[in-house]
Amino acid sequence: MATKNYHETMKMLILACMAISLSVITATSMAQDTGTASKETLSAAYTGKAYSPYAKRNFPEQPLWGDSHLHTSLSVDAGLFGNTLPPREAYRFARGEEVVSATGQPVRLSRPLDWLVVADHSDGMGLIDDLRKGTPEVLAFEQGARWSTDLRAGGEAGVAAALDLITTFANDKVDQDLFSSYQPGSKAYRTLWHNVIAEAETFNDPGRFTAFIGFEWTSLINGNNMHRVVMMRDDGDKAGQVEPFTMTAPWGSPDPRDLWKYMTEYEAKTGGDILAIPHNGNLSNGIMFPLEAQWNGKKLGKTYVTERAKWEPLYEATQIKGDAEAHPFLSPEDEFADYETWDVGNLDLSQAKTKAMLAGEYAREALKRGLAIESKRGTNPYKFGIIGATDSHTSLASAE
Repeated sequence: MATKNYHETMKMLILACMAISLSVITATSMAQDTGTASKETLSAAYTGKAYSPYAKRNFPEQPLWGDSHLHTSLSVDAGLFGNTLPPREAYRFARGEEVVSATGQPVRLSRPLDWLVVADHSDGMGLIDDLRKGTPEVLAFEQGARWSTDLRAGGEAGVAAALDLITTFANDKVDQDLFSSYQPGSKAYRTLWHNVIAEAETFNDPGRFTAFIGFEWTSLINGNNMHRVVMMRDDGDKAGQVEPFTMTAPWGSPDPRDLWKYMTEYEAKTGGDILAIPHNGNLSNGIMFPLEAQWNGKKLGKTYVTERAKWEPLYEATQIKGDAEAHPFLSPEDEFADYETWDVGNLDLSQAKTKAMLAGEYAREALKRGLAIESKRGTNPYKFGIIGATDSHTSLASAE
């Protein structure tokens, strides 16, 4: 019985192969009936430069995954919300090592990142660590002593202190004498910045993991968010020649034009490369993407549009504070335009949101505005690529 089944099976296979062969011959005859193959018909059938699909390629083929916006305990907001881990632990976590998170739990990424930008806030860098410790440097000031006492007490007092600190900073009312030790120009700040650079250099492993040096410029115009992550594409020998730019006078400025001036001077001084990535326009109350003039009345001339196009080639579209790509009021026919929308007000909720503000806040509308500006100025300041990011404030585990 087995022999019979074997022969029957082979017979069926032979008949099937004959049928396939006949169909191929018939198809070939039909093709020949339409005319003899020519150089023109063959060229239309194959337009590549090489037969192998992977030959003659000159573009990157391997996506590299990373985080362009991560805060550690050095940032006031991250520290206020419970992140007590320093940059060293951030790099270890990003590279795939197991670390103990700010919540006391062991955490580890399912897949290590390829690169990371530790972008701590340049204003007040390191202040929250001293508030948490209750150092003499902060206890000597009324604001510092009050915030430190309440933060260490925790509970409702800690929450109230955190909100008060954020609101005070957002409205530029932090005691300048207290703040001066945590701003550029002070010995403590300079030492801290060089430690930040040293950590990045320690964990940078060319070909396996890239630790970019950077910071966040935290511009707030009466609570209206104008934040940018500033990313230095250089080693510590160049990044160490400068200190981060801040938004608080007299050390810095909230105007992006002054940030671009800082970036211009950085490249001129070091020969390096630098870029800025704006984020959370949805909390700017309409001033992130101006059409005619900035919030302070300065017109958008040729210098503004060309410099913004040069220094800000990317835009961070979404993160924990809401999506900033599209809004249902601006894109009513797009069912996905209401994804993670947070449009109540500005960053510290000191001013409510109005519909008139929305067009100056979202990336999709900014691209449209850029075309309108280009028709007048010859350059599109909002011709950017869009990236997503996790603004990791609460703990390193939130980046997983």
